[in-house]
Amino acid sequence: MSERDRGADASDATEWEAVFWDIGGVVLELESVQGAHAAFVEGLVEEQGLEMSVEEAIDVWRTAVGDYFRERDGTAFRSAREGYAKGVEAIVGDDLPREQWEPEFEEIVNSSVEPEPGAPETIAALAERDLHVGVISDVDDAAGKEMLEAFGVREHFDSITTSEEVGRTKPDPAMFETALEKAGVAPERSLMIGDRYDHDVKGADEMGLHGVAFGAEDGPAVSYRIESLEEVLEIVDEE
Repeated sequence: MSERDRGADASDATEWEAVFWDIGGVVLELESVQGAHAAFVEGLVEEQGLEMSVEEAIDVWRTAVGDYFRERDGTAFRSAREGYAKGVEAIVGDDLPREQWEPEFEEIVNSSVEPEPGAPETIAALAERDLHVGVISDVDDAAGKEMLEAFGVREHFDSITTSEEVGRTKPDPAMFETALEKAGVAPERSLMIGDRYDHDVKGADEMGLHGVAFGAEDGPAVSYRIESLEEVLEIVDEE
């Protein structure tokens, strides 16, 4: 674990007031999501009797969903639910009603996704300290909260700030401003754990928070780099 030299700010920020978490790639293991989506697409190919391989269908799905998000205007929020609908439409056309595929999709995802190792335990441990524990994540509001509930950690969060709620995605300042306002904490006394440099770490740094890189690339905005989520406890407990 290493700390970036932030001069006076770093030396003063020893009494932390808040720890904010991203969900995807930090609380939620992204590989389990990808696996769930692949399993859903495989079932779709079989059930619909499509004349394409599962591998081809997965590629079509990922391209359609990816294009949907890439087409958004700057940091404007786009619902993942609608992105998945675009993926289904790209594979089977627009003749399959949403109510026929969405329940199965949700069932597969909910039964397949896994938390990042150490995330539930670290979140629970932070909740026992005199800290505000929050979420700042680019997710659909209901889906994000349901995932935290499934992992048994929702009750440990004092606030949850999602892109659907704010209408923007990170690194838009509104995401961090909303979370800080809910928490009533100073940005310089706050940590943001993220797996993406530009969105999570740099976005937080530009708003005065200290970025904690968990799998994120390196850069001047990184205050701390951790290899395991349990290391967050070392940061907040450091005298």
